[in-house]
Amino acid sequence: MSAAVIEDRADNASVSLHVPHDADLPTRVVSAVRSVLGDGGGPFPLHEPEIGALEAQYVNDCVTSGWVSTVGPFVDRLEAALGETCGVSHVFATSSGTAALHLALAALGVGEGDEVIVPSLSFVATANAVSYTGAVPHFADADEWTLGLDPRALKKHMAEACVMVGGECRAKASGRRIAAIIVMHAFGHPAEMDALQAVADEWDVPLIEDAAEALGSSYEGKPAGSLSRIAALSFNGNKIATAGGGGAVLTNDAALAERVRYLGSTAKQPHKWEYVHDETGFNYRMPSLNAALLLAQVERLPDFIKRKRRLAARYAATFCSVQGADFMGQPPGARSNYWLNTIRLAVASQADRDAVLSALIDDGILARPVWEPLHRLPMYEHCPKADLSMTERLAGQLINLPSSAKLQDLMHD
Repeated sequence: MSAAVIEDRADNASVSLHVPHDADLPTRVVSAVRSVLGDGGGPFPLHEPEIGALEAQYVNDCVTSGWVSTVGPFVDRLEAALGETCGVSHVFATSSGTAALHLALAALGVGEGDEVIVPSLSFVATANAVSYTGAVPHFADADEWTLGLDPRALKKHMAEACVMVGGECRAKASGRRIAAIIVMHAFGHPAEMDALQAVADEWDVPLIEDAAEALGSSYEGKPAGSLSRIAALSFNGNKIATAGGGGAVLTNDAALAERVRYLGSTAKQPHKWEYVHDETGFNYRMPSLNAALLLAQVERLPDFIKRKRRLAARYAATFCSVQGADFMGQPPGARSNYWLNTIRLAVASQADRDAVLSALIDDGILARPVWEPLHRLPMYEHCPKADLSMTERLAGQLINLPSSAKLQDLMHD
């Protein structure tokens, strides 16, 4: 999407705050979801991994080889496969997505006395990784269409809250350096990266992708994870491809990649036998057993995405005719992996949203709300923040629906 198109897009919310109570909405939503998943069966979890014969073969090969820790051919093969999938030159596989994000921040030099702009509408790991460095999260608002950072709101907020001092972007209120901006691709939908990069460039602040949920998604034809200087992936058990646990740092910057690999491998100096560590590093390397499982998942990723997009298309078609509930499709310019299918309810209160959630769960449809906005959490409620009105609104309206790839196989045309 061009910058002109982005600037011209209306800022008005598609769902009014002044919505009357709709007692029949829970019934309509349950009926719609059941029409996609089928009248019988369940319960339907939010997202299940799909582990098959190829995964078993690779894990068995790993066990047989004896290379089960953080060194071995499966780690190398996995990193090469992820690099090809995500269009990046350098990959470092980690023990978790949170570790990957922490490592990316550390490699960029983020630390004590800094602030990092993060979305409040995100999983807690996004802010936690910032805290691990000693920096302070600075919360920014969401866009109602992508659910990621809103570049227009961010541009406005930084103009009001930041100032350049000695060539560095600093927060006016605290005087701290704005050391990075993290954008998270919510539920697999890429954020408006061109516009966000323009804001970051204007203030000379590095942009980081929290692409934990977006493996296989793309923006303007470029894979998620390749859209910024450095990115993080997650392979938790509920992700589109899983290692049971795990993550990865992605970059095309050779010097930054070297720093990531060094810090993530306990900052050990290379030597044939000596154990010399010249700074505090992290034991964040992914074990080979996890890499073997994940390699098979990455090789099956195109099929996972194909089936998940068919499931999303069915949800989208069904909810076109459901009054009071809109399906959140992929944003313009993006191709989503539809990690979690999401609807937005025309409700003005969390109680009305919870009534829909209760009806779904009682029917065996294990839907979930969006995360609690991070600025509301007790450890972050005193952190600096922008106007978060859209985040507050979306938090009371979004519901994630069952999204496992295998659910597409239950549907009948």
